[in-house]
Amino acid sequence: MGQQEKVATSLAGAVSEEISASLTAVDAELARRYPGDPGTRQPVHTVYVPGDAFTSGTIRSWGDQALKALDEHAPDATSFATALGIPDELAAPVHERVRAKLEREPVEDLRIDFEDGYGPRPDAEEDEAAARAARLVSQAYENGTAAPYMGIRMKCMEAAVRDRGIRTTDVFLTGLMQAGGLPDGLVLTLPKVTYPEQVTAFVRLLEAFEQAHGLPAGRIGFEIQIETSQSILAADGTAAVARMIDAAQGRATGLHYGTFDYSACVGVSPAYQASDHPAADHAKAVMQVAAAGTGVRVSDGSTNVLPVGPTHQVHDAWRLHYGLTRRALARAYYQGWDMHPGHLPTRYAAVYTFYREGLEQAAGRLAAYVAKAGGDVMDEPATAKALSGYLLRGIDCGALDAAEVARLTGLTRADLDAFASPRRGGLTVTGP
Repeated sequence: MGQQEKVATSLAGAVSEEISASLTAVDAELARRYPGDPGTRQPVHTVYVPGDAFTSGTIRSWGDQALKALDEHAPDATSFATALGIPDELAAPVHERVRAKLEREPVEDLRIDFEDGYGPRPDAEEDEAAARAARLVSQAYENGTAAPYMGIRMKCMEAAVRDRGIRTTDVFLTGLMQAGGLPDGLVLTLPKVTYPEQVTAFVRLLEAFEQAHGLPAGRIGFEIQIETSQSILAADGTAAVARMIDAAQGRATGLHYGTFDYSACVGVSPAYQASDHPAADHAKAVMQVAAAGTGVRVSDGSTNVLPVGPTHQVHDAWRLHYGLTRRALARAYYQGWDMHPGHLPTRYAAVYTFYREGLEQAAGRLAAYVAKAGGDVMDEPATAKALSGYLLRGIDCGALDAAEVARLTGLTRADLDAFASPRRGGLTVTGP
């Protein structure tokens, strides 16, 4: 035993107490603004279906069409892997899991669209479509055919369509209440937000609805769609998207990048409008930094190149979509949009390859961290949190099995939850 060190201090305890007292308001503000990830499942994609095209069979139809595309254009693991460039050792497990996913849960998040995908309609027609959407969504949750998350994208808060957007939201939410209540997986998407005041207005709308039905304050959350340059950089030079998150008063659940509206807004020629354009990267980087720590998730946009036609053309579109999805995942955009059933095979192939190729390394690093066994990487608590989140995302989407993760890490799902976020749990009432 070495000589015990003599510990001496110079400051009175009152100094520490005074400093703590001076930071009380800051502590409260940090806890309010940056509560951390909510710990709930984030869907890997959002599927948009026009309000007049949505039926009780839409989700199953998308899955069946995706399986048909696989059968026609990549009927086995080798052909699928060759088309996309999936490593040989992952070809069979990825192909098997993609097919199983399309059979079991082809859509993780579905948005019934009353905005660009629906367009202007007579009021009576949109009223009826919104009421029908509420009935079908309620029935889907009741009979077990719903996606984990479902909801609508209404028209925006701009003057020309504001009243219509408010009414559609009211009709849809009222229909859900009349059918038995708001489902846990309910998600609303507010598009084309330019000013934080538009977010504030939508919050007031939701507050009024909650009060009218005796719902708890804050019961209904929503996503903010980033489709204009003004939502990234305000006229005064500040990051408007950060102010929008604040204006949502805790109701914002996601920021969704709108590839084509945003590209057009900043003058990108149609041939170059894509989610990997530098303008898109800049916008999403600002979104990502603004949302970090707030519990608001960031979603990438979509590609408009559809996998249709002869096999060589489908493969070209698949490779594009696969590459864009892998690129987004590497940049920590864990969600994106899918606009066609043919995008589902490559969405899940990209996601599953991403998680399966990193499984052993992530599990090994986390196990070493827990055991304090060292290894060739010295990880910190923040990295352990990220490793747990990576494994949990893989489990949630079906890329990984909880049993294989437990075998490699020695950790249960509850252990992973505790590392990833103290707030992790089941579905919340405010969306993904």
